[in-house]
Amino acid sequence: MKTLCRLAFFIFTLVSVVTPLSAHHSWPVSFERLVTVKGTVIEFTWSNPHPMMTLEVQTNNGGTEKWQIGGPAINRMESNGWTKATVKRGDVITGIGYQFADGQKIVRLERVVLPDGKELRLYGR
Repeated sequence: MKTLCRLAFFIFTLVSVVTPLSAHHSWPVSFERLVTVKGTVIEFTWSNPHPMMTLEVQTNNGGTEKWQIGGPAINRMESNGWTKATVKRGDVITGIGYQFADGQKIVRLERVVLPDGKELRLYGR
C-alpha cells in the first residue's frame, strides 16, 4: 500500500509539473496590418520560448527607438533556416510582422531581411 501511495504521489507531482510546461500562448498582436521595422541589432537572445532581437531604429525626427522583434520557438526557426549565428550584434536588418495590439514596440515577426538581402521566414509561410 505504501508503494502504491508513493507511486500515485510521484505521478501526480510529475503531471502537475509538466502540464504548465506544455501550455501555449499566442502573441497579443493586431493582425490587421503588417509593420516594417529596420534597425541595428543591439541584442539577440537565442532561447525559448521566443528568440528575440532588440533593434535600435532611427525615427523620422532623428532620434532612436528600441524595438523588440521575435519569432516562434527555436526548433521552428531552425526548420526555416535560422541558427544562433544568423543575426549578430551590429547587423542592420529589416523585420516585417505584427505589432502588439496595445502599441508596445514589440513585433511578432513573419520574415526578416538580412544585411546581405536574403529573406528568411519565421513561420514557414
